[in-house]
Amino acid sequence: MNRFVLTAVASTVAIFCYALIAVAAPLTEEPTTQASQAAKSDSVLLGLPEEDDPVVVRVSLEIQDIDEINEENETFEFTGVLTLIWSDSRQAFDPAAAGVEEKIYQGDYQFNELSPSWFPQVVLVNSSGSLEQQGVVLRARADGTQILISKITAVAKTELDLKRFPFDRQRLEAVFEVLGFDHSEVVMQVGQATANALWVPQWTIKGLSMSTEDRAVSYAGRRGIASMFVASVDVQRVSLYIGRLVILPLIVIVLLTFSVFWMDRASLGDRISVSFIGILTAVAYQVVMNDIMPRIGYVTWIDGFLNLSFLLMVGTVIINLVVGRLDQHSRHDVAHRVDVLCRWVFPITYLGLILISFAVMSLL
Repeated sequence: MNRFVLTAVASTVAIFCYALIAVAAPLTEEPTTQASQAAKSDSVLLGLPEEDDPVVVRVSLEIQDIDEINEENETFEFTGVLTLIWSDSRQAFDPAAAGVEEKIYQGDYQFNELSPSWFPQVVLVNSSGSLEQQGVVLRARADGTQILISKITAVAKTELDLKRFPFDRQRLEAVFEVLGFDHSEVVMQVGQATANALWVPQWTIKGLSMSTEDRAVSYAGRRGIASMFVASVDVQRVSLYIGRLVILPLIVIVLLTFSVFWMDRASLGDRISVSFIGILTAVAYQVVMNDIMPRIGYVTWIDGFLNLSFLLMVGTVIINLVVGRLDQHSRHDVAHRVDVLCRWVFPITYLGLILISFAVMSLL
């Protein structure tokens, strides 16, 4: 009897344990399946497209406006539409099964939270502030082609060469890179370069070009050499403003100052007064240009022009004193010859040096 009871109890315990194992088996398999699916999903979200060669990203930038060129800070602000195109076979789908020809994710929420693919995070290398993104659209085609379109506003730092001011021509450059990847992983290629009818006060747009290059950066993947996309805009300053404000009036004033060589030598005080009026005018123009020009450490064309005008008018004061001294020593003939000579030497020298400065400027 006792043996029978023990056998029954053992059978009951065995059946109960088997039932627990049968129930627990699907529960243990489900987390494993979910973990494998999560790992697979992470590979889609986080990894580069599985290609033997680097991922090719075709970049296009349509510049819609250049808001400002700041010579003091050597920056320019621009607005444009940046388009990135690359291929990711993992994102290919069957249009019939999906019910759409292409999947579209638009706006920050859909792009950041719902889009399932890796994308190239492009940053402005020579940014002088934050790069503002005003809108974003990701178009995923059935063959795996990904098209990322975003409208951006940014301020870029660029080197300005003002030696020829106000006849200078500048190249404004915006340099983009895919953050965190070297050129063995991601390569940027030039797409289509376009620009609207741009208008910038005091500047004329002369051309637009785009190129790619490799630069060494410490944070760019394993090799430390990143692929860069460079958008360049060539602009030329409209010199009419400075020409009518400074150059032409000062040339007339300097030439009028040379009229002292036609004045009576006996009125030395009047001659020197005319010369000093011209000198003070040149100093006033230098003050005006200091307010217009940025604080730079080299000499520009306008600096040379102002200094030339100033020095030649100082020269008229010196000649006036020499002529007055000759008259005091009764050397009237020599004083007259000096006046006659200076009537031609000063204007020819002044205009000749201006022409030479233009010739030298054209070689810079």
